[in-house]
Amino acid sequence: MGSRVRGRESMKMKLFWFWVVMGVVSWDVVDGSELLHFNGTELPYLEYYGVSQVNNPVMVGLTLITSAGAKGAVCLDGTLPGYHLHRGYGSAANSWLIQLEGGGWCNSVRSCIYRKKTRRGSSTYMEKQLPFTGILSNKAEENPDFFNWNRVKLRYCDGASFAGDSEDKAAQLQFRGQRIWLAAMEDLMSKGMRYAKQALLSGCSAGGLASILHCDEFRDLFLGTTKVKCLSDAGMFLDAADVSGGHTLRNMYSGVVNLQGVKPNLPRVCTNHLDPTSCFFPQNLIASIKTPLFLLNAAYDAWQLQASLAPPSADPHGYWRQCTLNNAKCSQSQVQFLQGFRNQMLNVIRQFASSRQNGLFINSCFAHCQSERQDTWFADDSPTIGNKAIALAVGDWYFDRAAIKAIDCAYPCDKTCHNLVFHE
Repeated sequence: MGSRVRGRESMKMKLFWFWVVMGVVSWDVVDGSELLHFNGTELPYLEYYGVSQVNNPVMVGLTLITSAGAKGAVCLDGTLPGYHLHRGYGSAANSWLIQLEGGGWCNSVRSCIYRKKTRRGSSTYMEKQLPFTGILSNKAEENPDFFNWNRVKLRYCDGASFAGDSEDKAAQLQFRGQRIWLAAMEDLMSKGMRYAKQALLSGCSAGGLASILHCDEFRDLFLGTTKVKCLSDAGMFLDAADVSGGHTLRNMYSGVVNLQGVKPNLPRVCTNHLDPTSCFFPQNLIASIKTPLFLLNAAYDAWQLQASLAPPSADPHGYWRQCTLNNAKCSQSQVQFLQGFRNQMLNVIRQFASSRQNGLFINSCFAHCQSERQDTWFADDSPTIGNKAIALAVGDWYFDRAAIKAIDCAYPCDKTCHNLVFHE
């Protein structure tokens, strides 16, 4: 078992670094800080989604939202936004799952100009087909509760978690994430979602943040008789101090919010008493969300470790370098720092967790995005808490089969993790 997992992760990371060289994953200088654009959805699709472990995953075509242009609901470069829809059937013909794609953010004119030449800023560069695996799989043995739902992946091409509404005419940049969100929902409602009896808004990473930001808006689309819930996977980005005592992620978020005109689209219950940047952090939003919400997150989130807690700008001598690449190489003092990060996460979700309608699965892994990958969502050796896999925990919570408030013991007790290990 151990050698098989290590072999799988070694191959995964070799592919990761191949794509670094190819320019798909990159470093940017942001407000003087080097940020690694590592996001689950930035890994090569077939490898990231665990497709090597899946027999013939269904490939789903890209649909451009033709009505979006007239509404100004366009990607960074002005092209039409899009989604991938795989129709449900049978008992779930009127059940809808919307998955908001992740992929980081852009917080400066320079980084957004770079982004608009990629699939994260233009539908011109988007894959015309994507494999649907994990929570999007159409096979009951891979996705026991949602396999026959209408399943949608909304592509991410704005760089502000579907929340901005502004433009920079001189740079030919459109910051229209909020309009894309609205145009996509309107289009899907016209294609049958308005008849939904059950609906789940989900998302991974930047899409996980978006599922929190838009959760109550999603609820308001439907009649009161529709069962509506939200799932945020790897979306609990903390307003945490980095290893130098600075605030790398807060500085980045400040740029995103100010550049892309996010403030008017943030919940007023938050902006009434906090600054807009604080209201882009989920910790200041989750307690006031009225719709049932499930938080799926690694307590030692791999992206936050590399890009927020110990980026090169905060670690100029490289003391944290090996630890960020492989958790097994973290020193005792580094592990202690990371336990502090986990404690902060558990503290900020305490009030949220006290609500009966909400759900939690916080596992003590060095991972990022676990719902779209087949090997972490539902497989023979999937991560578990209390012998329950993520797919079963989410399903039990959504269908009210059980209350799910699963919080793992602290690292290194969990032997079921699929930790991300990077090789230089």
